[in-house]
Amino acid sequence: MSGTTRRILSAADIDRALTRVAHEILESNKGPQDLVLLGIPRRGFPLAQRLADKLAAIDDFDPSTSLGQMDVTMYRDDLRRGPSRVPWPTVMPARGVDDATVVLVDDVLYSGRTIRSALDALTELGRPAVVRLAVLVDRGHRELPIRADFVGKNLPTSSREKVRVRLAEIDSPAAAELGLRGAAEATPQDRERYDEVVIEG
Repeated sequence: MSGTTRRILSAADIDRALTRVAHEILESNKGPQDLVLLGIPRRGFPLAQRLADKLAAIDDFDPSTSLGQMDVTMYRDDLRRGPSRVPWPTVMPARGVDDATVVLVDDVLYSGRTIRSALDALTELGRPAVVRLAVLVDRGHRELPIRADFVGKNLPTSSREKVRVRLAEIDSPAAAELGLRGAAEATPQDRERYDEVVIEG
């Protein structure tokens, strides 16, 4: 490891990427009908919140009924290989997932194993009509045949490098002090100060 850090996306870059992804989701779905966003903790959920706000601003999307958080901890295939993990709460959208177009939202797509776990977890919540995947960063190096339908940025990386996503809802001192787990409200000033994507290598 060389010890270098490169900033790949700024707060403004992240916001623009999410705006584009929101438009792509609506175009793919031909509107907001039966659309549900499920964020994967930790940073997938605040990203899903931001996408939901953008969808609501663009079209008639209702975050209060169509946004949720889905924990995948107990479905991971590496559960026995590392330190014990504390599950996050799963928060079902009020309209449920049956017959919905469900968009799973995560920060970084890497091996594909987290998304495989999410698909397993989703089967216990109901039966969607369609499942899509939106990620902020696709860094490659897939180990499973999984691809994202909506990508903020494709980022070729070395397997030795680490991609770090920082979001104000998770990574600001205020969020840490309050013990917030992806559900904090972040002001534009918070985002400008704390949001970024960096590569460490």
